[in-house]
Amino acid sequence: MSDPNLIVGLERADDAGVYRLTDDLAIVQTVDFFTPIVDDPYMFGQIAAANALSDVYAMGGRPLTAMNIVCFPSKTLDISLLRDILHGGIDKLREAGVVLVGGHSVDDPELKYGLSVTGTVHPRRLLTKAGAKPGDQLILTKPLGTGIINTAAKGRMASEEAIETASRSMATLNRAASEIMVRVGANACTDITGFGLLGHACEMVEDSEVGFKIRSFSVPMFPETLALARMGMVPGGTYRNKEFRSQMVYATGIPDTVMDILFDPQTSGGLFIAVGPDRAGLLLSGLKEAGVIDAAIVGEVVSEPKQRIIVE
Repeated sequence: MSDPNLIVGLERADDAGVYRLTDDLAIVQTVDFFTPIVDDPYMFGQIAAANALSDVYAMGGRPLTAMNIVCFPSKTLDISLLRDILHGGIDKLREAGVVLVGGHSVDDPELKYGLSVTGTVHPRRLLTKAGAKPGDQLILTKPLGTGIINTAAKGRMASEEAIETASRSMATLNRAASEIMVRVGANACTDITGFGLLGHACEMVEDSEVGFKIRSFSVPMFPETLALARMGMVPGGTYRNKEFRSQMVYATGIPDTVMDILFDPQTSGGLFIAVGPDRAGLLLSGLKEAGVIDAAIVGEVVSEPKQRIIVE
């Protein structure tokens, strides 16, 4: 069923759905939930909330309300764990200025938590995965490596410092980065999550008139990520990501471990922004001033080859 007010729907894989209410107001809707990726329930709640909010930020929107989604094994886990998870989520929503208006829970053998989020955006200031132009600079706002570090943590191979650094990043809102890119005037954006940097980059160039060139040596990575990848601490999702997008990604002379990191499935990763070359410096300096200290220019948009990612 088509609707002239549906700006972003199912026709293209994007971060959220967008529906126009008036000429200068549209709503942004998204939902996301997953199983615990850290041991601390309060931190898990914070990460899950930040992750769910990120899709609205990636569209250039402002999240307003949220609803909890809970799957909880009441017969095997103490209810205090759920209280801590929800506490973490509520605190993160409060930080974002988002109101929790309800939710739904079910008894489930596997613990899961997340939120559905509704926000607003001006239809003419909306950012999608499409829209990147030749010459645009590509900026990534958070380091890569959460999938590798979380995998290593399960095997007690990652240091407490690496786990803490990655957890703190996953719990950090993409709010400041979103507000700055909208103010500067970016052309396209997505957030880096389960398909990894290269997987989401492929989504941005698919069915388009542009390609991306990624400079692997410029991509920020969490401490220990490279060493852990060399040890084989790579999640299964990495290999699925590589196989799925193998026909779109060209890399010559890049070590396998580096490619593993570029395909590493992220949780609550950073924004990946395409911005005009005349505004890239302004955007990067604005991000740094706002505390987004790991933000870096990691590549550029090219006119050829179309619909391909070149990794250097």
